[in-house]
Amino acid sequence: MYERKTMPNLNCGLDLIGEVLYGKWKMRLLWFINEGFQRPSELQRKIPDASRRVLNVQLKELESHELVGKVIYPVVPPKVEYYLTDFGKSLIPVIGAIGEWGDQHEQRLRTLIEKNIRANTDS
Repeated sequence: MYERKTMPNLNCGLDLIGEVLYGKWKMRLLWFINEGFQRPSELQRKIPDASRRVLNVQLKELESHELVGKVIYPVVPPKVEYYLTDFGKSLIPVIGAIGEWGDQHEQRLRTLIEKNIRANTDS
């Protein structure tokens, strides 16, 4: 028996952006591809905490949402490069603004995150 997927709540822009960018590494992938890191191995080096499998899944999702494109070169072994579509490029200023907000509030956020981690491990 297969599991039927339910339609996500897509009532506003925040729902839509959450559906497209939900995933721990997606914003970083978009950012790094924009900076010129296009090969899967390069992206893996830039995000060493992510497994290759997870990165591949998230790249495939970004591709299905038309934020990135993929070029497969007919060589042995196969060479793959990712690029941002114009649609994906339109997200870069948004991701940059989120990153700047994180930088501006770095110490407060770090303290709160560490406090929550300690509270969850103590209970």
